Amino acid sequence: MYNPKSLKAEEFISHDEIMDTLSYAEENKANMPLIREILDKAAKRGGLDHREASVLLACEDEAVLAELYALAKQIKKDFYGNRIVMFAPLYLSNYCINGCVYCPYHRQNKSIPRRKLTQDEVRAEVIALQDMGHKRLAIEAGEDPKNNPIEYILECIDTIYSVKHKNGAIRRVNVNIAATTVENYRRLKDAGIGTYILFQETYHKESYEKLHPTGPKHDYCYHTEAMDRAMEGGIDDVGLGVLFGLELYKYELCGLLMHAEHLEAAHGVGPHTISMPRIKRADDIDPDQFDNGIDDDTFAKLCAIIRVAVPYTGMIISTRESQDVRRRLLELGVSQISGASRTSVGGYTEDERPTDTEQFDVSDQRTLDEVVHWLMEDGFIPSFCTACYREGRTGDRFMTLLKAGKIHDCCHPNALITLKEFATDYGSEDTRRLADEMIERELQNIPTEKIREICKRHLNDIEDGKRDFRF
Repeated sequence: MYNPKSLKAEEFISHDEIMDTLSYAEENKANMPLIREILDKAAKRGGLDHREASVLLACEDEAVLAELYALAKQIKKDFYGNRIVMFAPLYLSNYCINGCVYCPYHRQNKSIPRRKLTQDEVRAEVIALQDMGHKRLAIEAGEDPKNNPIEYILECIDTIYSVKHKNGAIRRVNVNIAATTVENYRRLKDAGIGTYILFQETYHKESYEKLHPTGPKHDYCYHTEAMDRAMEGGIDDVGLGVLFGLELYKYELCGLLMHAEHLEAAHGVGPHTISMPRIKRADDIDPDQFDNGIDDDTFAKLCAIIRVAVPYTGMIISTRESQDVRRRLLELGVSQISGASRTSVGGYTEDERPTDTEQFDVSDQRTLDEVVHWLMEDGFIPSFCTACYREGRTGDRFMTLLKAGKIHDCCHPNALITLKEFATDYGSEDTRRLADEMIERELQNIPTEKIREICKRHLNDIEDGKRDFRF
């Protein structure tokens, strides 16, 4: 039985409902009156359900695709403007007791060196990230109760927040660790985390269990119900994601949107973010072993459909993808990207990018300054803002403002302020020039004169050596 309000994984992610949906989509992929209704509904910015989105995904009409792309671009602009939030992953440990067949950290991999950062090494990594200009991290660790217990994660979070180097500070720590208990989610909440992120990997239960043959992650229901426990533990910003390439992409999109619908139905607030990773090559992992890979055009179509179906969510694309792919997806809905990422344990303190403990190959290997410069050249505002989390604008409070179109009053000036910080403290001469030009131009797009004048005052304060202003 399909029940989006249920707290049981196999009821809010119903295999039968997904299969019925995919059959319905295939039957109606050329039903132009229905497709017209779906596009018109999406244009009202209220989102689409999993059936409507699946029909668009099945449709192969070029005119429909062009309209979908244009709509996704406009919805992204309406909800998030031209801001792109910047972050970096920080790998704490690659010890793991799971047997995930697509991840080089799996327990059976004897060729990869195992490493866990000490607190002194965490500090060194954080200083290296601060010296790039990062303000927001996503911490990553394998699942290993002995080597990576929750106490270790909490100690690392405390260390990260404690490091103040020159003008640097990590102001938001998002957490991507294995599914855990309500009590542990409460402890993470009390530690001051931002978003709790957990990729489903695949919503196909049979495939999930084959891909995770051993270890605690094998339990499909416990993993799939993690966001409900996180919500119960007080974490109201959660991030979803699937690893495209493991299972048929049409199935995954349907399951992903059903999960978003479930969070809305059961908790009154949908996912804060949706990530879009594709499986990549890594030590002991050959993506060609998986026969469900998707090409760039299909990937772009998925991005556009997620944007129109869940217009309020932040969409994330990492350095797994190339510069060209990331540029294409920025136009279609992505609102957050990583920059200068190193996916190895201790990678940021190495002069050269280490590859022996990487979780996956990094396609976009540019410096953070180069990524920031590139974004501004293309008309995007690189934002290092963390204000909403620190001002308590999370969960339904954030979503209410976003859906009402009022979040711009905070996010736009905050983006300009944090861009000024980055350019002043870490930017190259050319980046500083571009940033000053963009800030001067974008100030005129702040509609409220009072907010505009306060923003100008804070920008001048940054020139005078002061830091950390926010609306």
